Amino acid sequence: MNNKMILNVVHRPEMVPEYAEKLANLNQKEDVGKQSVLTESLDIFRLQQDIAHKNGIRVTIQMTYASLFHDEAVQLAKQHHAAFGDEIGLTLLGLTCEQFRQKYQTKDFCIWMFSWEDKKAIVDDVFGKFYEVFGFYPASTGSYFLDAKLIGYIKETYPSVRAAVATCWEEGPKAYRTCNNSWYTLFDGGPWNPWIPSKVNSHIPARDQADDSGIVAIPHLSRDLLACFDGNGSNFGTHPQNVLRGMIYKDGEYPYLFNLIDAYRSLEQYNDGYSYNMMFVGPAWMNKAGRWECDHALLVKSYEDCMAYYAQLKRDGELVDMTMEEFADWYRENRAFRGPECALWKDILYGSEKQLFWYIDSQMRTCLDMNQGGAMIDLRPYAARLDRDVGIGTEHIWDASYPYLIQAFYRAGYFTHYAGEGTIKSCKVAYGGQEVDLCLTRTQATFSKEGDVRVLTLAPVDIDFGSVTVTLVSRFRFVPDSGELEVTRRVTAVRGELAAPLLLKEYVTACYGTTEYPNPLTGMTLRVASQAESRTISYAYRCREETLADACLVEGVVPQIDTVLSVRPVGSEVRGTIREGYAFSPMFTLELSREVAVGEELVTCLKVQKAD
Repeated sequence: MNNKMILNVVHRPEMVPEYAEKLANLNQKEDVGKQSVLTESLDIFRLQQDIAHKNGIRVTIQMTYASLFHDEAVQLAKQHHAAFGDEIGLTLLGLTCEQFRQKYQTKDFCIWMFSWEDKKAIVDDVFGKFYEVFGFYPASTGSYFLDAKLIGYIKETYPSVRAAVATCWEEGPKAYRTCNNSWYTLFDGGPWNPWIPSKVNSHIPARDQADDSGIVAIPHLSRDLLACFDGNGSNFGTHPQNVLRGMIYKDGEYPYLFNLIDAYRSLEQYNDGYSYNMMFVGPAWMNKAGRWECDHALLVKSYEDCMAYYAQLKRDGELVDMTMEEFADWYRENRAFRGPECALWKDILYGSEKQLFWYIDSQMRTCLDMNQGGAMIDLRPYAARLDRDVGIGTEHIWDASYPYLIQAFYRAGYFTHYAGEGTIKSCKVAYGGQEVDLCLTRTQATFSKEGDVRVLTLAPVDIDFGSVTVTLVSRFRFVPDSGELEVTRRVTAVRGELAAPLLLKEYVTACYGTTEYPNPLTGMTLRVASQAESRTISYAYRCREETLADACLVEGVVPQIDTVLSVRPVGSEVRGTIREGYAFSPMFTLELSREVAVGEELVTCLKVQKAD
């Protein structure tokens, strides 16, 4: 199985897809049971199934609630299960239909946004109807997002479920803004590849069997881990709809789609020979009227070409197609609790040399940007194990994101337009009254392993101070499931004669949140400590600072998200500084610094842990 990409293709007979229903009811009274919509939806589902089967690809058919009331959809699923080995699963998408509207008297359709009592009632209703028409309970289910509490209820009540589509990757404010401010699927901060969700929070990979929610989760689509993070995720995924929506094609050809699939194939080199790709398809985007500026013929052609590419990979022995149920069993046998997920990702859209490195385990999710000298541009403190209910009746009705400590796009990062600071982790090099941040340098990374430790080594960068040029090499060691990242900054060469000390300043500037908007930091505490003393700041937006010359620790305690973020020196004690922000720049900064000569280094260890 090693070096063969695993593929999950998921089709859903949505019956009343949002876009087709809106088009059919244009300038007319709303009718979610309009026959023309039902007929076209089923025709498109049948076409998608035929394209997959013609190419020898097996499918997981995730029946929607609406399709369970449609005899022809049910019979098609049964026939294709018998003839092609397709799995019959059940999705919690596609709730909208006459029966649902009449029973629940609501236009809500996102399962994660309902109240807890309604969630349970809907799940029981949908699973019960599935059993009524098929005579068994499904092995797979899903939605755009499933919270941990609901996953727990589903697994306890319907133990046959072993797999679920559980989140979209990075569907946050960026996606909201670029979808006409109408797409309320806000859940940044989760995995981009399959994982076993924690019982506490479905974004977090379970740390062991005791923390295992009981299912294997997969994301809704495999997305471009650079373009999607920088911009709108809806344009960059291994579903032809995304690529066409993003207008990333010319003359009916879309090489980017195949490059994206190949980029996922390449992830095997960072994950012990394992790579995975997912495509989750409803009928709405292939309707006869066309979508975006594409006509129906191009929509169909894109799907045919995509499936043909998968088929060729399968014939070449480079791909194996699985149903969701099969994949869940394979994953538990081969991947469960066996280390982090890594992705050294390059720009495949614009052809630049930009790289991002993604890392995820049970304690953290983080991202390093080689276009900013290896700066950390995203950090999610999974170690805090935040239990964040979502839906009506909770504090988070619509926002299912896992909070960040660093998010360079939502909270400015290095490149701010004012004198303040944004969230980022980087290093500054100071000499002769000048100071240069590594965020202003460009580099490339190579990946390696030291036992279980994942190592990222950056190509040397030159920092020009005029009379002196300093060459510096950065190295990152990710210690699995520890919440620790060891960072080494080593001065390997100096051109010119040093006339003053050379200073390295390793720092992290952080806050917390899920969107661009600040959250209160009152109540958090900053501390710098040495072996002899400790100094603290209770956050009050007053720009205060404390320093110790022989620090062994700098830390920030953020009780709002039960998180401690700390940095300690590795080896000798160094100068430690803590800084409080102000109302217009509500951040906090932890810094360790020391003077170095050629051949010397500053080694620090960042750690995230639970506060209580």
